Amino acid sequence: MSSLPFFRTFRFMYLCLISLGLIFAVSANEAQSEKETQNANASTVPNAPKLTDAPKFANPVLHGINSADPEILYSEKTGKFYIYPTFTLNTFHAFSSDDLVNWKDEGPILSLENVSWEDRYPWAPCIMEKKIDGEFRYFFYFCADLKIGVAVSDSPTGPFTDSGKPLIDFKPEGAHGVEIDPDVFTDPVSGKTYIYWGNSYLGMAELNDDFVTLKKETIRRLDVPGFFEGAHVFFRHGKYYLTWSENDARSPDYRVRHAISDSPAGPFRIPEQESLILSSRPEKNIYGTGHHSVVNLPGTDEWFIVYHRHIWPRPQNPWAREVCIDRMIFRPDGQIRVVEPTHEGIAPLGK
Repeated sequence: MSSLPFFRTFRFMYLCLISLGLIFAVSANEAQSEKETQNANASTVPNAPKLTDAPKFANPVLHGINSADPEILYSEKTGKFYIYPTFTLNTFHAFSSDDLVNWKDEGPILSLENVSWEDRYPWAPCIMEKKIDGEFRYFFYFCADLKIGVAVSDSPTGPFTDSGKPLIDFKPEGAHGVEIDPDVFTDPVSGKTYIYWGNSYLGMAELNDDFVTLKKETIRRLDVPGFFEGAHVFFRHGKYYLTWSENDARSPDYRVRHAISDSPAGPFRIPEQESLILSSRPEKNIYGTGHHSVVNLPGTDEWFIVYHRHIWPRPQNPWAREVCIDRMIFRPDGQIRVVEPTHEGIAPLGK
């Protein structure tokens, strides 16, 4: 029998196998090329992680929301954390969390439509929880058109009712600047409650026991070299910490410094080294880190700093910012260590 049919069959099968191999090779190359293209697109922002190994980042914590100037509160009433940022054109919102990572928008808590004395520039709020005659009350201090007001509620998520007039619409003697960025602090030693405020100067006054009026004789300007805005005061291990932001908020060099005192009224000592505790990290595309608040995990010496940074890549809006949380650690001498701003953020509490 002739071997020709056998060789023809063998040749046909051989060519089929080669063709299949070429098809698989081309498909593999195309898949690899597509993967490389995706990774190249992901890296249009330098140092961006590859799509194949991108972790789930916790920062920003208020995902997809243009927000800034975050104030954080731990509520004894609810056992939850709350963030109150500069948020929308004329409305303040509250965001709640059980674990500092997963946040829920609780909706509007105060609209400037319900503030009789101003109707624009709702900026940089702060809040205080007080237990009065066995009931929890919440005092919400906020900016409106370069003045500072106060509103009251029986819930950390509002609604809040404005007092009907500005609390601060003046400058302390010798001050030059604007009346924004309130911060409220109760001294655990004396029990007195103070409000701090100001841009380009730092004002201070003691609040009356109603927490909606000032003891006018206590109004003063504090002398803190280099102070600009965004004061935040807290107490730890017998010391009073003043933290603030410097430079324009639109600048990539917006950043946070700190000083320490034996009194809530100062004088505040600025550390000779590493007074700067939070600043940009260009290698990570992290810029404009500032206007912050801090929170202590109850019953521990664990501290967290809540701040905003520029949204990156930078959109046309120079005020586009996002809220982040990172750990804050202290040195043995009490000075705050330099905070490393991250994309990863913190792990959820309890996990």
